[in-house]
Amino acid sequence: MAENQNNGAPRGRRPVKFTFNISWIYILLMFGIGWMFFNQGGANPQKEEWAQVKKQWLAGDIKEVVFIRNEFEGRVTIKPDKLEKFSADFGGKLPKKSPHYIFLVSGSFNAEEMFEELNAQLPENEQVKVVIENHESFWGVLEWLLFPLLLIFMWVFMFRGMNRNMGGGPGGPGGIFNVGKATGKLAEKDSIKVTFKDVAGLYGAKDEVMEIVDFLKNPKKYTALGGKIPKGALLVGPPGTGKTLLAKAVAGEADVPFFSISGSDFVEMFVGVGASRVRDLFRQAKEKSPCIVFIDEIDAVGRARSKNGGFSSNDERENTLNQLLTEMDGFGSNSGVIILAATNRADILDKALMRAGRFDRQIHVELPDLKERKEIFEVHLRNLKLAEDFDVDFIAKHTPGFSGADIANVCNEAALTAARKNKTNIDKQDFLDAVDRIVGGLERKSMMMTSEEKKSTAYHEAGHATVSWLLPYADPLFKVTIVPRGQSLGAAWYLPEERHVSTKEHMIDRMCSLIGGRVADEIFSGQPCTGALSDLERLTKMAYAMVTYYGMSDQVGNLSFYDSNGSRAYEFNRPYSEKTAELIDKEVKELVDMIHDRTEKLIRENYDGFVQLAELLFEKEVIFAEDLERIFGPRAGAAPAEETPKEPEELA
Repeated sequence: MAENQNNGAPRGRRPVKFTFNISWIYILLMFGIGWMFFNQGGANPQKEEWAQVKKQWLAGDIKEVVFIRNEFEGRVTIKPDKLEKFSADFGGKLPKKSPHYIFLVSGSFNAEEMFEELNAQLPENEQVKVVIENHESFWGVLEWLLFPLLLIFMWVFMFRGMNRNMGGGPGGPGGIFNVGKATGKLAEKDSIKVTFKDVAGLYGAKDEVMEIVDFLKNPKKYTALGGKIPKGALLVGPPGTGKTLLAKAVAGEADVPFFSISGSDFVEMFVGVGASRVRDLFRQAKEKSPCIVFIDEIDAVGRARSKNGGFSSNDERENTLNQLLTEMDGFGSNSGVIILAATNRADILDKALMRAGRFDRQIHVELPDLKERKEIFEVHLRNLKLAEDFDVDFIAKHTPGFSGADIANVCNEAALTAARKNKTNIDKQDFLDAVDRIVGGLERKSMMMTSEEKKSTAYHEAGHATVSWLLPYADPLFKVTIVPRGQSLGAAWYLPEERHVSTKEHMIDRMCSLIGGRVADEIFSGQPCTGALSDLERLTKMAYAMVTYYGMSDQVGNLSFYDSNGSRAYEFNRPYSEKTAELIDKEVKELVDMIHDRTEKLIRENYDGFVQLAELLFEKEVIFAEDLERIFGPRAGAAPAEETPKEPEELA
């Protein structure tokens, strides 16, 4: 039986089979190139005039002269014992091969007569050997072409190797010869471990996508009644809110394959590649049906097409978008392929992409509120070694406006901070330090401030703190510091209320808090300084938003020039007249002046507390809300409003 298995070969020996390997081609090519280089070793022949050759001839230095008649070229070989004499012509190195010199002559040169005449002047034993011949051009041309041909062959084989290593080859994705193949990643249903249990918060978004999950699990439940499931859903929200994680959770809950691709992967330098990749992606999706196709950052390919073809247009991107629209239309209503896409710029997407039958619905994934932040913290704190008295509620309250990605970064940074301090666990202070570092930047301990600069910074930050503490609708103050961080010399840390709608009074109080630092500078030193740059920038933007966006100006009226869909992005003219522009500037100037006067009056009325706070800040460098309460008393606050549902206001 053993002989039958070995096909008659002796037991213990296997037949030797030669297999060709592409590496042999590389070895031969490198050998050929090396041979060409080494074959040309030594010094190159030097060009010389015929008069100089005659002198060398008569001096008895020449051993041989080869004259190429059809090229009018002579090649001179010097006697070995005479080479040292001409070493200077070769850069101090003796040439290892002949010829040593080359001379060119005209067509009237009579080689036979000239060479016989020169040999006649020499003794018979010192006469030069003369060879006169014609050269065929074939080998010269072949020698000239050999090196470029070797380079071309090596280039081709290298590209074949790159194509194979990048996943090319027959039917494979990627590679130089397969640029039209979709580069998306396929996760089979057995490999997806993410479910809704792993997604903290996002209650509203999860409720929206549950219908998609239910359809993929029980399609007959809907088709039996004649219902049609939405073909696509667009996840819209700020960066880091968990849009991609939610899409993976949908695939994990539905237990179906999951295709993921980035919008930028469709667009390449080659014409037609994007459209080809779109076709290939949807072809693969149909083969794996039911499945989910997730396109991340779809605004890279789905941006609204320009109405002016010659201005700010990209034909390749638009062709890719057209193919995407066609493929989404080509799906049957019950094909079992669901398209999910994510973007944080839904306002710039093409309207054809957003119509019914393509992306039927938009699912908003907003920044987490207090309850959701707590749940997200609990997810990321599972693997951290925390102090026994650690309070999750405390850190959740101190991170308003943080996304899920920001919270993950805070947890990691807190762990690193504790490790740098050689702690055995992570406490509350480590998390507060992590928040300070992420929001304000790295503490610049090496920065030296003069006493005057430090006191000026203390009074500046005390102005912010005083105004925000005394005004009821300003953001609640948490901490004030004059420790340099990032680009700032000091900062006032606030815990903004999670308010969806702001009134004119709310915004004025916040603007007073912003300009409090500039007013404090003027009171302290009698003149403004450059430290209020960022404050004035935010103040100006808010003032113009009140007048031009929110209709909070009596003179301008209830007009809004806010461009919500970006349709005026390429317009050079403003949507209002010059007269209106002057009126807007006047209203903004009067609004800012009113806020400045109100803030100055407030600080002067509480001047003693303001100075006490500044001196305390100068001494301690960091103060908290408890210190302000001890100086000014309880913080001013408005009566709590009734909790009635309100439509959230889209802020600019």
